[in-house]
Amino acid sequence: MLKGHQTWIFDSKPIIISSAAVGGPFEAKGALTDDFDFLHQDVWLGQDSFEKAEKKLLEQACETAITKANMKKEDIQFFISGDLMNQIISSTFTARTLGIPFLGIYGACSSAMESLALASLLVDSKAAKYVIAAASSHNVAAEKLYRYPTEYGSQKPPTAQWTVTGAGAGLVAEKGSGPKVTCATIGRVVDMGLTDPYNMGAAMAPAAVDTIEAHFRDLNIDPSYYDLIATGDLGRIGHKIASDLLTKHGHKIPSNIFTDCGLLIYKDDQPVMAGASGCGCSATVTYGHLLNRMKKGELKKILVIATGALLSPLSYQQKESIPCIAHAVSIEM
Repeated sequence: MLKGHQTWIFDSKPIIISSAAVGGPFEAKGALTDDFDFLHQDVWLGQDSFEKAEKKLLEQACETAITKANMKKEDIQFFISGDLMNQIISSTFTARTLGIPFLGIYGACSSAMESLALASLLVDSKAAKYVIAAASSHNVAAEKLYRYPTEYGSQKPPTAQWTVTGAGAGLVAEKGSGPKVTCATIGRVVDMGLTDPYNMGAAMAPAAVDTIEAHFRDLNIDPSYYDLIATGDLGRIGHKIASDLLTKHGHKIPSNIFTDCGLLIYKDDQPVMAGASGCGCSATVTYGHLLNRMKKGELKKILVIATGALLSPLSYQQKESIPCIAHAVSIEM
């Protein structure tokens, strides 16, 4: 059911019956190691390219989520996934492996919550009984595509962020036990004219704020409704900008409630500059850390707002600004 202008209410409250998070060697040294199902010590994952390594991450996350639910791939009606590679090849090649009917999406780093929102919509509308939602990223593959190969050794400014090597997947069902997806607010494209690909946080923050405000407005609620509100990968700079903008607009969210997945996943002494980013950032933190906290009873209601910068190497070369988007999903225990 549509509520307000851009929020879906899921009357049946689809259930995330299982989830999985897989990470790489840098994530294995991070702050949330206990919340990953698998952590790899080799950034190559035994493959001959970083793109193939990312595909292995996503395959493992999806297969683990299915196994944890005591199900088989044949039981799943749809697989919805996105990533950062050209033509979302990590997702499409994983779909080839899984053999599950596939809906590929591209929302850059917002893909984690976009896929969960769409999966929940399918289940709520009775178009499917079981849908797996997923997203992935790989640090070196993303650097090679969007910036410079790591072998080049280019200097990064303090505003830059570290792309997570990881994949997260959630299995959404009409029945079962687990956290429930209650609603989702679909974001608009927001472009404030920024052009610096080394300052994604500042570019994405206004889109996150726009979606958060739309969520509150459509549902007629305020931040106190949630135990935790987590943006996807704004990092330190973007999170500060988002917090300031929300306060300016009359939505001051206490710091103990408002956080960012890009600030949670790594330790303070890891050289990640302004924090983490990538589709795998909000995907692994949500499907690992946040859902685990819900299952332990530490959190009952959370709002995750995955943010994405919709630039491409081509648009950057054509001196385009960076359009951004954010999608919010409400999960309750």
